[in-house]
Amino acid sequence: MLTTMARLPLNTLPVFRAAAELQNLRAAADALHLTHSAVSQQIRVLEEQLGFVLFERRGRRVVLNPAGEALLRSVQGALAQLDEGVQAAAAAACGLEQRLRITVLPSFAQRWLLPRMHRWRQRHPDLALEVDVSQQALDLQREGFHAGLRQGVGPWPGLVSERLFDAPMPLVVVGCAIDARRLLGQPPAALLREPLLGEREVWRRWFEAAGLRAQVTPVAQFNDMGLMLQAAEQGIGLTLVRELLAADAIRDGRLIRLSPIEVEYETGHTYHLVYPPALRDWPPLAALRAWISDELELSRRSLKADGGVAS
Repeated sequence: MLTTMARLPLNTLPVFRAAAELQNLRAAADALHLTHSAVSQQIRVLEEQLGFVLFERRGRRVVLNPAGEALLRSVQGALAQLDEGVQAAAAAACGLEQRLRITVLPSFAQRWLLPRMHRWRQRHPDLALEVDVSQQALDLQREGFHAGLRQGVGPWPGLVSERLFDAPMPLVVVGCAIDARRLLGQPPAALLREPLLGEREVWRRWFEAAGLRAQVTPVAQFNDMGLMLQAAEQGIGLTLVRELLAADAIRDGRLIRLSPIEVEYETGHTYHLVYPPALRDWPPLAALRAWISDELELSRRSLKADGGVAS
């Protein structure tokens, strides 16, 4: 066994993983930027070295046999650890030209992160922050990111996950100043006559919390909270939002909280900071985690000082 492992062609393992996961040699070749014959050759070399086959050929597909399934489980874990190690080494080698690459949700970037970037620069003038905005849950290691902001319940395999908010964030009703002049002081039933933005179920729960059983038909729904808040600012309709994401707009008067009634709706919507385990103690990532924590606390204090619903 030791002799076999010593001669194991390690360069074939990424090819094996790609072929196993895609179940197609041509697709694996495209993903790895290799030729079809090169992929076939490397699989053949690996099988010859091991002394047994790993795949069953079914037309254009290749399907793992039991031996291949057993090997894939180990290879996936080993290659993930190597990816983490390389990423940690690359991060440590940056020296004074360190940069931190993160991928975040558009709404979080627009409504919370961007307005606070000047304080990041003041706090860490020598640490560049590269922000990629995406709705997709990108593969951090493969795409070269050090951390990402995810929304959901997890888990995210191979990543450390830190929930950004220890307690559920209630949703509150906000609208523009014109809406506020018409609706402040009115009973919750008055909102039923207004154009509403967002998910039907979330509004149903809010009206239920207000003691009303009502059929709600929102006029628009967005897959990005930043766009929905922008629509509310422009007077298109009222929306329910986590107050923290609307904190700056509420402070500036672009949005106004219209009711003291709150509703919790956390399923699938909690925010997490995720990153590879190998980077847990990397100073730039530790700096980002500490800065986000401090900024969230500042936002909470600002909201508390503002006193909630306008009068």
